Amino acid sequence: MRAEQPERNPAGTGPGAKEVVVIGAGIGGLATSALLAREGHRVTLLEKRDEVGGRAGSWEQDGFRFDTGPSWYLMPEVIDHFFKLMGTSAAQQLDLRKLDPGYRVIFQEGLDTVDVPAEREAVTKLFESMEAGAGEQLSAYLDSAEDAYEMAKKRFLYSTFESFAPFLRPDVLRQLPRIGSLLLQSLNSFVEKRFRDPRIRQILGYPAVFLGSSPFEAPSMYHLMSHLDLDDGVLYPMGGFTTLIEAMRRVAVEAGVEIRTGADVVSIDTSARTPGRSPLDRRSAVVRGVTYRAAGKQAFVPADLVVSAADLHHTETALLPGELQTYPEKYWQKRVPGPSALLLYLGVRGELPQLEHHTLLFTSDWRENFGRIFGKETSVPSPASLYVCRPSATDDSVAPAGHENVFVLVPIPADVSIGRGGLEGGGDARVEVLADEVIGQISAWAGIPDLADRIVVRRSYGPQDFADDLNAWRGTSLGPAHILRQSAFFRGSNRSARVENLLYAGSSTIPGIGIPMCLISAELVVKRLRGDVSTGPLPEPAPRRRAPQGARGA
Repeated sequence: MRAEQPERNPAGTGPGAKEVVVIGAGIGGLATSALLAREGHRVTLLEKRDEVGGRAGSWEQDGFRFDTGPSWYLMPEVIDHFFKLMGTSAAQQLDLRKLDPGYRVIFQEGLDTVDVPAEREAVTKLFESMEAGAGEQLSAYLDSAEDAYEMAKKRFLYSTFESFAPFLRPDVLRQLPRIGSLLLQSLNSFVEKRFRDPRIRQILGYPAVFLGSSPFEAPSMYHLMSHLDLDDGVLYPMGGFTTLIEAMRRVAVEAGVEIRTGADVVSIDTSARTPGRSPLDRRSAVVRGVTYRAAGKQAFVPADLVVSAADLHHTETALLPGELQTYPEKYWQKRVPGPSALLLYLGVRGELPQLEHHTLLFTSDWRENFGRIFGKETSVPSPASLYVCRPSATDDSVAPAGHENVFVLVPIPADVSIGRGGLEGGGDARVEVLADEVIGQISAWAGIPDLADRIVVRRSYGPQDFADDLNAWRGTSLGPAHILRQSAFFRGSNRSARVENLLYAGSSTIPGIGIPMCLISAELVVKRLRGDVSTGPLPEPAPRRRAPQGARGA
């Protein structure tokens, strides 16, 4: 086990501070620990793996450095907001570049490849060239997307849903009919009513995958995602997403967080508690600490507050006894997981101008493709719609000279029986056969006939790896899917209903999936502790706070 001691003690830590343990050092855990230390608490962050980052990890071999997970830098103001709460900014911590084109889309049958530019005016002209009248339609669509995004950011994304009084505001009440309409129709239906060209429909529908869902299942409220890539554009942090993780680790340690890696939590430990007078207070226990395993030995860390940023299914069903589970196994039997993924990390000799920094490959029959992933009877699509990232198009530091860094993500069913990946074709047979098919598909569709022969580094990663490494429910690569009954207040609380002072953060709780959502989930922990039921982000910058004596329980 490696423990990373804080470089300095926060000025706000005092005798009234809580002893806090945060479980899981992914985006949600790093952000939660940093913000709580900034609040003046004494924070220990426990991470099962040897490095922080969770899904947003890093892997290096033979001069190639791969981001192992997230690769789209969206909602930059949310990321900047986190750093400002920590007394700095994204501009101070990261070297961000805007990609133009934002991404390339290659279609399956007889449809021209489309490069989606970085600016709204250029995108509007592009869509008009693809379908008469589509430019004007896109302007209206993006205006609607921006309105939906601003409403979500102002009233929903930053809410703990502890109180519904803030939603009874005139701006929300005026828009209830529109909100209802956006929630009750699918994103696919919303898009098809406005555009005929199949390429435009797919470009506007695909963001549902970022939410762990299908355009046929995700509510049309999520058309707001198009505002993020078509209005705001797509950014890239030079050096890769590992620079974001390193910046978050740095500000956390500077705030006073002690990070212990190689620390596999085995239980959240509690003491009996007298239930409250309210019939709604079912909490019969209170946290007293966390037990973890490191280097073959068990250790106990006492805590007044525990925040689990680990997978919520794992937290509830593996770290707590049955009688203290808010979300027991029977709850998960009715939930819908987001997709798992086949991930490929490929080091390729020579240049690949056929691929942009971001390239999407779309099959023609989307309904069949998504039906295989999300249907009652699941199977791996063949061919599959997939995503390719070539960061070496922008960043020379991620590959040796004369080589390309290629990351491939193929959405597949959340099914651990598909297996594990491995190095140089050494994964489970089903995973490696699929990997060969995918490499062949990219080769054929993108016009790179010798792609397979030029691969000098190859690593695959499958659903079982997500389960083994991240304790991911059913091997999902993202978390619970963003369908209507798993969004906003339907997603579940970030507070245990059975254990006092046990809170949750990360992609499987509110507000949801993705780096920005995980950062907001950390902020919601702070709001929960403050008793803040407002629906907007915390003011910047966050002052250092001295925890009052006898701070009330969460």
